[in-house]
Amino acid sequence: MVGGSAISPFAGAGRVPGNSPGSALRVPGDELPAQVMADLRTDHAGEVGAICIYHGVLLFTRDTALRAFARHHLQTEQNHLRQIQVWLPPAQHSRLLPLWRLAGFLTGALPALLGPRAVYATIEAVETFVDQHYEEQVRGLDSQPALSALRQTLLDCQADEIAHRDEAAAARGPDKPGVALRVWCALVGAGSRSAVALCRHV
Repeated sequence: MVGGSAISPFAGAGRVPGNSPGSALRVPGDELPAQVMADLRTDHAGEVGAICIYHGVLLFTRDTALRAFARHHLQTEQNHLRQIQVWLPPAQHSRLLPLWRLAGFLTGALPALLGPRAVYATIEAVETFVDQHYEEQVRGLDSQPALSALRQTLLDCQADEIAHRDEAAAARGPDKPGVALRVWCALVGAGSRSAVALCRHV
C-alpha cells in the first residue's frame, strides 16, 4: 500500500466547530481514514479506466448515436475524476494506473469492433458494478457524519453512473444478449471486482 496520506497546507480549513474532534467536518485536504483512502483509490482508478473505455469506443466506432453516447458519458467521467482528485492526494493514486488505462481502453475498444449493441451491454455491465461499488461506500459513510461532504460527492457520482447504466440498457434494446455477449459481460464484472480488490492495496 502507498504510504500515509499527504497533508495539505489547507488541512483543517473550513472545519465546523463541534463539541468534540469527531464532530468536525472533514474537507478536501484533511487526512482521511485508511479505509476511506483505499476506497477513494479504487474510485480514482475506476474513473481513469472509465475515461479510457470511452476513448476506446470513440477510436473504433463510426456509429453516430454511439459516438454521441460515448462523448456525453466521457465528459461525465472526466468530471467525476476531477471530483475524486480533490479528495485523493496524488501520492495515494494507484501505482497500477497504466494497467487500469489499458484495461479500460480494451473494455471499450473490443466491443466497439463488434458493434453498438455490444458496447451498450458492456457499459450496462460496468455501471451495474459501479453502482454497487459506490453504494457500499455510501453506506459505510452513513456512520461518519464528519465525511458528509465526501458522501454527497459519491452519491452524485453514483446517480450519474445509474443514469449511464439505464441509458445503455435502453439503447441495447429489449432482446436478451447472446451467450457470447453474456459471457463477455460476466468477465467484465468479474474483472472489475478483481481490479477493485487489488487497487485497494496497490
